[in-house]
Amino acid sequence: MILVVNAGSSSIKVALFQPDLTQVMAGQVSGIGGALARLTLGAHDKDVAAPDHDAALTAIIDSLAAQDVTSDRLTAAAHRVVHGGTSLVEPQRIIEDVVAGIEAATPLAPLHNPHNLAGIRAVQALAPDLPQYASFGTAFHATNPPVATTYAIPERDRAMGIRRYGFHGLSYAWIVTQFEDRLPERLLAFHLGSGASLCAIRNGKSMATSMGYSPLDGLTMGTRSGALDGMAVLRMAEVHGPEETARRLNKDSGLKALGGSSDMRLLLGADTEEAAFAVEHFCYWAARHAGSAVVAMGGVDAVAFTGGIGENAAEIRDRIMAHLSFLGELPVHVIEADEERQIALDAVTLGAGT
Repeated sequence: MILVVNAGSSSIKVALFQPDLTQVMAGQVSGIGGALARLTLGAHDKDVAAPDHDAALTAIIDSLAAQDVTSDRLTAAAHRVVHGGTSLVEPQRIIEDVVAGIEAATPLAPLHNPHNLAGIRAVQALAPDLPQYASFGTAFHATNPPVATTYAIPERDRAMGIRRYGFHGLSYAWIVTQFEDRLPERLLAFHLGSGASLCAIRNGKSMATSMGYSPLDGLTMGTRSGALDGMAVLRMAEVHGPEETARRLNKDSGLKALGGSSDMRLLLGADTEEAAFAVEHFCYWAARHAGSAVVAMGGVDAVAFTGGIGENAAEIRDRIMAHLSFLGELPVHVIEADEERQIALDAVTLGAGT
């Protein structure tokens, strides 16, 4: 069986899959580093001691063993890694060079890659002979042409790795697999959740995406601002300082700033001008960025929605499509997000479980 690991700063989420991608179990350890962490996995729901990621994964392995999933039944571990930089542009079996590549990309995702590496190293310590694989959130967008990824900034700054990368790649890869042989040539895909983005997919390949150097760019999101003039950022930094500005743009902006809540369900149910404006802002800017994506792939044949909002908020889908009605009547597909299964699929494709 394949253990999928998604390691964050204070939690490790896991899912267990058979080689045929049947999910056996899922759960997490939350509160890593606190006085007591919480393990929820299968039949287990209890407090555990997890001062670090090693201890959290030990608790997970022990819980699996107690539920008859012993380490000898595991055939591989597969990890979500947020950023692969410019070198890790497809799923990989984890060897020393891949670990070095993840470390090299850490300055591009300092809040995420170190925790992903901690999960990888914890598995190495617990089960050194277990094959490990990595899937990268940026990899799906490696097919974007240079004209789509290059910022018009001095070469010295571009050499620092400042360019568009794009994110939510595992979600978009999963969307493509769900169409099988019915994949539209030009697919406009929306991943709408607390984080929101879109992707222009032509013949199964990403041609452009709304997120850029970081996940802050593009659409209005739950607590992120979306696209913002760089001079406005510099002005905010003058007033608030760089760290506080980064916090405001990532944690206090978006729907939360406009409507008072980052939860679309609450905004749709609220009877206030602020909530109504936040919802309209979200839909308007999703459609505005969609126009750019349609240009990038030379037209559009169908639209797909995924993510918590994309899957569950029919009103939001309808309002975005109303903005895009000038494109004609387009088939609209709703795809259930399953990044964990995509990670397992990547590992199986590379030979895990055989």
